[in-house]
Order: sequence, then structure tokens, then C-alpha cells
Amino acid sequence: MATTGKYLATQEEMMEARLSLGSRDMCSKLLIPLNKCRTESFYLPWKCEDERHGYEKCEYEIFLQRMKKMQEMRQGKAQAIPATQ
Repeated sequence: MATTGKYLATQEEMMEARLSLGSRDMCSKLLIPLNKCRTESFYLPWKCEDERHGYEKCEYEIFLQRMKKMQEMRQGKAQAIPATQ
């Protein structure tokens, strides 16, 4: 799985692109050109496919990382709490 740290935009880039706070995650550097392409092509669904695919793949990888971490936390809790009978 690829590391997503290289996709993080700077605070200035995010402010300039007017990204909402919810969109300012590890894939924000990919979202900026995607949004620019979308506005230039009037959100035509067949345009900007490469940018959209890259952004959605990045978001999916972050989702997988979160789920893996959550599973590890659950396993850790299950091991820490002994079964009482």
C-alpha cells in the first residue's frame, strides 16, 4: 500500500484552493487539481477521469489504513480483557 503523506498539500495551497475543512486530509494535494479540472470542464462526468481515479484511490487507501488500525485496536482490547465466567 502506498504512503499517502506525499499527497498532503500545504495550508496555503488548501486555503488558495478554498478546500472545505472536511476535504483537508492526506489526499488534499490530489483534490486541488481535480476540483480545478472539474470547474474548467463544467463537471462533465467523462472529463477528469485520471484525476478522479487518483484521488479516489488515495481516499480508499486511507480508509483501509483506518480499518486496519481499528481492527488492531479491537484485537488489543479483546486480549486485554480476560473472559469472565
